[in-house]
Amino acid sequence: MPVVATSLTAGLAETVRGVLPIFCILAVFQFAVLRRKVPHARRVAAGAVMVVVGLALFIVGLETALFPIGRTMAEQLTDPEFLAGQGATAEGIEWWQYYWVFLFGAAISFATTLAEPALIAVGLKAEDVSGGTVRAWPLRVTIATGVSLSVALSMWRIVVGAPLLVFLIVGYVIVAALTTLAPKSIVPLAYDSGGVTTSTVTVPVVTALGLGLASTVPGRSELEHGFGVIALAVLFPMIAVMGYAQLSVVLGHRTAKRGRR
Repeated sequence: MPVVATSLTAGLAETVRGVLPIFCILAVFQFAVLRRKVPHARRVAAGAVMVVVGLALFIVGLETALFPIGRTMAEQLTDPEFLAGQGATAEGIEWWQYYWVFLFGAAISFATTLAEPALIAVGLKAEDVSGGTVRAWPLRVTIATGVSLSVALSMWRIVVGAPLLVFLIVGYVIVAALTTLAPKSIVPLAYDSGGVTTSTVTVPVVTALGLGLASTVPGRSELEHGFGVIALAVLFPMIAVMGYAQLSVVLGHRTAKRGRR
C-alpha cells in the first residue's frame, strides 16, 4: 500500500503538471478573449477535478498492472522451458516455435480494441450519422481484426528481426491503393479508425508485450525492435475498414447481377 500511495502521489503531481497548460489556455480564451464567465462553473470545476484524479489513477494502473502483465506474459511465453515443450531444442529456436506469442498477441489486441472507449464512441456516432448504413458492431469487429493481425505481425517482426520500414512502406502503399478503390464515404472513417484504436486500453498492453518480447528473444534490442508495434496497429485498421468496404461493394454487385438473371 505505501508503494501504491507513493505512485499515486507522483502520478497526481505529474497529471497536474500535464493538464495545467490546458486549463490556462481555456482560462485565457474564456476571460481575456471572450470576456465571459464560465457557465456552470461548479460543474466544470468538479469535472476538472475528476479528470485529474482519473488520469492519475489511470497512470498508476498502467505502471502497476497493465505494463507488468504484458511484459510478464511475453517472458513466460518465451521462457526456454516453455518453448522446450513446444519442440525447441538447445541448438536454437525457430521463429514458428513462438506461435503462442503470436496467438496471444492477436487475441489480447483483438479484445482490448473491442473494449476501447474511443472506438465504441466512434462506432456509435458513425452508425448514427450514416443512418444505420455503417453498423457499430461490425465496424468494431473489423477494426479489431485489423489490429489483431497487425500485432501478430509485429510479434513475428520482433522474433525474426525484420526492419519496420519495409512493413510501413508496403502497408501505406496498400492504403493508398485501397483509398482509390474504396467507397469515398468510408475513406475518412477508415483513416480515423487507426487513431481511435490506439488509445487507453490497447497501447499499454501491446507496447508492454512488444518490449517484453524484444527483451527475451536472443539478439533483439528493446529500443530497436520492441517499439513500432503501435505504428502497425494504426496502419492495419485503415486497410481492414477499406478492404471490408470494397469487399462489400463487390459482393453487392455480384448479388445484384444474380438477381437480374
